[in-house]
Amino acid sequence: MKLAVMSDSHDNIWNMRRAVARVRSEGADVILHCGDFVAPFMLKELAAAGLPVHGVFGNNDGDQYQLTRMALTDVADIHLHGPLADLDLDGFRVAMTHYFMVARGLAATGEYDLVCFGHSHEHHLETVGRTILLNPGEIMGKDGPPTFCMVDSASREVRKIAFHTEK
Repeated sequence: MKLAVMSDSHDNIWNMRRAVARVRSEGADVILHCGDFVAPFMLKELAAAGLPVHGVFGNNDGDQYQLTRMALTDVADIHLHGPLADLDLDGFRVAMTHYFMVARGLAATGEYDLVCFGHSHEHHLETVGRTILLNPGEIMGKDGPPTFCMVDSASREVRKIAFHTEK
């Protein structure tokens, strides 16, 4: 299974559209978003991928009610899990949160193949025991080129994908 892991889109519709196009060209099976969508309209941008999306809330997702309402009524196949997601994707165990300290603790349990987080806007990749601990960087593009990661659950390969914005 090919997982597209992203975070911290912060209402940047244009970068999200570029990311979604790239995710589709990479042949992803699912999108994981580690929080800070910010506004509900970003869910429509993610839904345009036509893929299942799993997401968690970040510290800038202020109107969680409206995000949840939209996920349940206006867009297809977007699943918001609150502050923490615990997923089994065809036998590949994944946990998601927005925060590094929580992610580090989840990775230390050894119960997951992949633990994803966001918040810092900085790409981070390490192995904790057998668990991949990953921050995909930011879709927003505030601190450099926007990035997300592709994870192959069979090979456990992680690829960072940076894309450039048009000025």
